[in-house]
Amino acid sequence: MLDFFVGVAYAAGNTPRGGSIIGLLPLILIFIVFWFILIFPQQRRQKQHKKMLENLQKGDKVVTVGGIHGTVTHIGDKTVIIKVDENTKLEVNKNAIAAIVEKKAKKED
Repeated sequence: MLDFFVGVAYAAGNTPRGGSIIGLLPLILIFIVFWFILIFPQQRRQKQHKKMLENLQKGDKVVTVGGIHGTVTHIGDKTVIIKVDENTKLEVNKNAIAAIVEKKAKKED
């Protein structure tokens, strides 16, 4: 039975070619599409998040990944203290800051 399928493949002109780059072309194209759809946008989002954290200032209103809203009162190396109520402050990891809702108003001199 296997001989039948091999014979049909040779008769159709589908002879095996060794060492051809054409055989790798579909894999290369899949990798390129994968890169532009998944990897490149994720790297861009990571760069934007890192830039946002570098520009974080005291007085900025932020939202954490857990959905907690608060105002930044202290910025450390790896943590941030946010004020969520009059007498409530939370210390969270900088990476837990999802977005800056409102930048602190700059003083005009």
